[in-house]
Amino acid sequence: MKRTGFTTTSLNVPYPKSDPHKALQMPLYEAVAFEFDSAEQIEANFKGEYIAHVYSRTSSPTVEYFELKLKALTGSNGVIAVSSGMAAISNTILALTKAGDNIISGSRLFGHTYALFHQTLPEFGLDCRFSTLRDETEIEALIDKNTRAIYFETVTNPQLEIADIEMLARIAQRHHILLIADSTVTPPNVFRAADFGINIEVISTTKHISGGATSFGGAIIDHGNFEWKLNPNLANYIEKFGKNALIAKIRKNIYRNTGGSMSPQTARFMSQGLDMLELRVEKCYNNCLALGNYLRSEPKVKAVGYPGLEGDPGYEASEKYFGGVPGTILSFDLESKEACYRFMNQLKVVRRATNLSDNKTLIIHPHSTIYAEFSNEERAAANIRDTMMRLSVGIENVEDLIDDIKQALEV
Repeated sequence: MKRTGFTTTSLNVPYPKSDPHKALQMPLYEAVAFEFDSAEQIEANFKGEYIAHVYSRTSSPTVEYFELKLKALTGSNGVIAVSSGMAAISNTILALTKAGDNIISGSRLFGHTYALFHQTLPEFGLDCRFSTLRDETEIEALIDKNTRAIYFETVTNPQLEIADIEMLARIAQRHHILLIADSTVTPPNVFRAADFGINIEVISTTKHISGGATSFGGAIIDHGNFEWKLNPNLANYIEKFGKNALIAKIRKNIYRNTGGSMSPQTARFMSQGLDMLELRVEKCYNNCLALGNYLRSEPKVKAVGYPGLEGDPGYEASEKYFGGVPGTILSFDLESKEACYRFMNQLKVVRRATNLSDNKTLIIHPHSTIYAEFSNEERAAANIRDTMMRLSVGIENVEDLIDDIKQALEV
């Protein structure tokens, strides 16, 4: 049967159980506990012999439906929805590693991810080895018998650099380790991760998927293309759960015991956001192109970064991996930090706020905000300049955005 398009698929994912009222939107099950018909049945549930919802910290019908929608849209083996993008990262890494293990990560990470890998996880005995991920020989020199994964962002934020995903997949497969991608910036309607050898995706669903900053959450996507016997930390789950070993360990151990569950209300927002995702991304992308081309024409703008623009260093990789749609954020530089602040303070339509993929266009000065706790050396190494601003482009009429930016540049 022919695979339907992204939005058609999202709108037609069946419910796990028939709704008695034939509701066209998944009902909101804002319940904590679920009743069983007998003592024997609830015993069977706790033994894993009878699958049913029991307590909303571990699962609920509304969250389950969001997971099923995302699973259908990504063609993946399994999905777990969690409370935030950072919860998706931490749950995944904690499930795959133990004290004494290591992971290899890109060095130009979202600030809080870098802090997790550089500050938090090492306190629990995990070694995080950072690399630019540009040189195959350099990466392989970091790998040893305790390496469990290579972790990277499909498009770095706010540098907007695109990884050589095919090279990373080649290295991971050669050494029998996982390839984990944070694909938050490149949503599933433009990026088919499994097609490029990625085993696990982690996503902040707060961004594109939420439907315009309605709520915050995260998702872990297992593409079912890794042999779990190659990871010794999943040995206790492989015999019983097979290809679902990682999903089982996260759900029955890490996720359940650390309490990072997604709320049913959030899951409902996320499900509705998936239905509108393709339309929103298209609008934001077209706005990005128009703004990028306009900013390139402004004499006061010293540099513009957006891999969707011809001539950008990441343009060819964007075409290869994302069909030319490398997310909906761009960066641009003015002559100084002071010029950036004057510009930002003059904006009327663009909002000064930190988020990505809101319906509203948002601007931030990363050097003084997201990376405020980093040393000057760390910021320089991450290519975070005090002359750079990040623009998360929304769905406004692009003429209004251009007019707003134009008047702010005139100050």
